[in-house]
Amino acid sequence: MTVKEIMTQLQLQGSESIKKILLKHGVKEPFFGVKVEYLKTIQKKVKMDYQLAKDLYTTGNADAMYLAGLIADDKKMTKADLQTWVEKAISNNISEYTVPWVAAQSNHGFELATEWINSKKEYVAAAGWSTLSGLLALTPDDKLDIKSLKSLLARVEKTINQSANRVKQTMNGFVIAVGTYVASLTEDAVAMAKRIGVVTIDMNGTACKVPYAIDYIKKVKDRGAIGKKRKTVKC
Repeated sequence: MTVKEIMTQLQLQGSESIKKILLKHGVKEPFFGVKVEYLKTIQKKVKMDYQLAKDLYTTGNADAMYLAGLIADDKKMTKADLQTWVEKAISNNISEYTVPWVAAQSNHGFELATEWINSKKEYVAAAGWSTLSGLLALTPDDKLDIKSLKSLLARVEKTINQSANRVKQTMNGFVIAVGTYVASLTEDAVAMAKRIGVVTIDMNGTACKVPYAIDYIKKVKDRGAIGKKRKTVKC
């Protein structure tokens, strides 16, 4: 499939009602309002295509950018590719899902994530914390730098309440990821979450709620899934 063919299909599948919902969730124009379920039908046809993914992302259309993340050949993505992607990820769904998914499954995830979290751009910093969470979900514990993770937890505790809205959201997600995916740090994450307390984030009038890290980790623990890794973070 070509970019032109895909963009035509996306436009036909666009929905004003879906678009209104996505706008409230931080998705930025231009986009058509295509359901993720339909994007996945195209993903099944294309499977994986490095160049097509890059070309779709370049359109700047949030629907196409999300699809680009689904079909990206993550291991072929260069640091320059990923940096370009994160700089253009102004929509929340792209900065907090699409780019982190691809970065976490690339060969440059940790290096870039630890750079991005220092960015003064809210969406870039949020992408960095989300990428770190994705890495924890995928990487065996013996391949993780536990000392660095402890330092990052300490950083969250010190800065989360002063951080920008979406950075707070993704920092909270990082604490949950540490507690659920890294068994040796579960107690550290829970203890830190107790000291932080409930994280309050402006959800722009939507029904979304910020998960309380302690409750979330407990649910995972109760079903015996602490430390269980994932094969992919894309969905």
